[in-house]
Amino acid sequence: MGAKTGDTLARLRDLATVGFIAGMLTAALLLPYALMGGLSVRAADRGFQKLPADLVTPALPQSSVILAADGSRLATFYYENRVEVPFAQVAPIMRKAIVAIEDSRFYEHGALDVKGTVRAVITNLQAGEVIQGGSTLSQQYIKNALAEMADNAQERRSALEPTAGRKLRELRYAVGLEKRFTKDQILEKYLNIAYFGDGAYGVEAAARHYFGVHAADLTLAQAAMLAGIVRSPTTYNPHLHPKRGRQRRDLVLNRMLQLKVITPADAAAARVQPVKLKITKTPNGCVTSSAPFFCDYVQREILGNPVFGKSLRQRRALLQRGGLEIHTTLEPKMQKAAQHAVNRHVPPKNSSGKAAAEVLVRPGTGEITAMAIDRKLGDSSKRGMMWVNLAADSDHGSSLGMQAGSTFKVFTLAEALRQDMAFGDKLFAPKEFVPTGFHDCAGNRVGDSTALGNAGDGEGGHDFTLVTGTWHSVNTFFLELERKVGLCETYKMATRLGMRKATGGKLAQYPSFTLGFNTVSPVRLAAAYAAFGARGRYCSPIAITSISSPKGPVRVPSAGCHQAVDSDVADAVNHVLGGVLTKGTAKGNEIGRPAAGKTGTVDNFSSAWFAGYTPDMASAVWVGDPRGGYKHPLRDVCLGEGCFAQVYGADVPAPIWRDTMTEALQGVPEHAFSAPSGGFFRKGSGEEEEDKDKKDKEKGDAKAGDKPGHGDEPGHGDEPADGSPFLDWLLQAWRP
Repeated sequence: MGAKTGDTLARLRDLATVGFIAGMLTAALLLPYALMGGLSVRAADRGFQKLPADLVTPALPQSSVILAADGSRLATFYYENRVEVPFAQVAPIMRKAIVAIEDSRFYEHGALDVKGTVRAVITNLQAGEVIQGGSTLSQQYIKNALAEMADNAQERRSALEPTAGRKLRELRYAVGLEKRFTKDQILEKYLNIAYFGDGAYGVEAAARHYFGVHAADLTLAQAAMLAGIVRSPTTYNPHLHPKRGRQRRDLVLNRMLQLKVITPADAAAARVQPVKLKITKTPNGCVTSSAPFFCDYVQREILGNPVFGKSLRQRRALLQRGGLEIHTTLEPKMQKAAQHAVNRHVPPKNSSGKAAAEVLVRPGTGEITAMAIDRKLGDSSKRGMMWVNLAADSDHGSSLGMQAGSTFKVFTLAEALRQDMAFGDKLFAPKEFVPTGFHDCAGNRVGDSTALGNAGDGEGGHDFTLVTGTWHSVNTFFLELERKVGLCETYKMATRLGMRKATGGKLAQYPSFTLGFNTVSPVRLAAAYAAFGARGRYCSPIAITSISSPKGPVRVPSAGCHQAVDSDVADAVNHVLGGVLTKGTAKGNEIGRPAAGKTGTVDNFSSAWFAGYTPDMASAVWVGDPRGGYKHPLRDVCLGEGCFAQVYGADVPAPIWRDTMTEALQGVPEHAFSAPSGGFFRKGSGEEEEDKDKKDKEKGDAKAGDKPGHGDEPGHGDEPADGSPFLDWLLQAWRP
């Protein structure tokens, strides 16, 4: 019993001695700071005991990537360029190099290195200032971790400044760190948090940046170079200071040789190697992306949607620090096709300042497979560049939208077919139309006495069927049709198909609704037309399919699909719009497979559109002037494919659509539209009068339907009305 008691007392004396020595060393370590700061060593020691011992190790900021549907990278976002990797994915020689130069006794000591501390104390006392800190890798990790956890610049400075308080805090936390984690785990944390200069945080980002390799593949010479940087990332940066960087590398090699980590032959072979850098910049953001405006659309979706965080600050932190892997709907092949087409027909630096935007949406899913603008993302004051995403709504690209023109006639057509009108139903299209007898959904009478007309004399003064009126896009026919089926009902049809103003508000309801005075975005128009390709199933446009993070999957909003139009009505719309490409305003823009579409030319030629689709893909194309279409109309302009007195929807937008779809759908199996039900043919095909007019023309008879502007001449009949639909809306809006 006595012997055991003696042994216990001996162990207690040993522990007390160790504690005393540790306390003295701690005080010695803090002595230079205490003297300079007017702090007594006893006070410093009391402060040390009161500090918390556990530090919640921070989640390190990691870069996020946006990926195309095929997995290729579109962009990288980061607050700090870092890719966190596990211990096993760091080359063993890299681990040895960092330990050799920064803390050679790392695996032998605890939170405090006695020898290192004594050496630092002597050096500091001799110099009369703090030259060496004697910090272990654990303490260095704590310093970096506290800096990462700082919420503002002041907290970050406090985490890095050479004060007694900081050293106390570091050591206290380091003690707790050593209790919670193994040495390998601490080294892994350090390698991932350390700054290696040139904007590279962590060993993986550093390996990629300086040498274009992964941390797992670093050679001895490369590892020694990186290990040498962390002491002073600017001074020893081999990119900025090749000579100093090499000298520092050789110093690390010598230290590794001294510690017998490497052989003399290894050291000699590495020393004679020249500094071979392969600087690989990691772009931050969308500017250099292969699909910059789509990338920007995705970025704005994350920053603007509360699903990804309650505040903008939280959402930005998620994107820039969360290490997200964002999988998107973009298909590189289709993006390339769209970009080629818009650039070919509306060159980015054309002398007229005109622009083009196109969006592709997959029917039945809402997936945005391409988003192209004939500009680069960037400073709008520079020619051929702009920040505004003309293809998107204001919440996804700052655009206020563009008047849709005659592409909106499809909603009136769909409503007429929903109300069981037949292809052969006829309406008289006057030469001028006075918009009376219209009511909005609130029951208010809307309209005025301003007459609206057609482009050519031949467009008015006789009957058109649903088919021929659509093929030739006759304004007064559609105004009469809208009055017949109801303005409110037409509005409801458009909203069921996802249409809203680009600013996010509801569409305005005035007689010129069917002529497209509302300002919308190409992405929403493409999604609406895609619904017809999907037999009436509308899906809101989406760009993100899934997001993964180091913490697990991130919730992503779904497309929100619903049956907006009965399938038989959609089939009938497809049948009518198919003739636009073969016999109507867009004739000559067929793509060699079943397709349908609608041209659109906005009042005063301020812009032009084409929206078209197949069962597999839909697209909306806009061409105009970002500076303002009414001030800079599409008149007397020369673009990529020629010069135009005025630009109709069939002149530039339709060819862009044709070229895009032809290239994008190569290799995609062809699918046909479903045939419309026989009920829609109960009054004929709707083409009879068209065929009769052609026969009369061949005989030389002067028929009303043969006058200029009628028939298959591209664009005519889709020309804006003599009155201004937009002015019509303004007058109504201002009327008491």
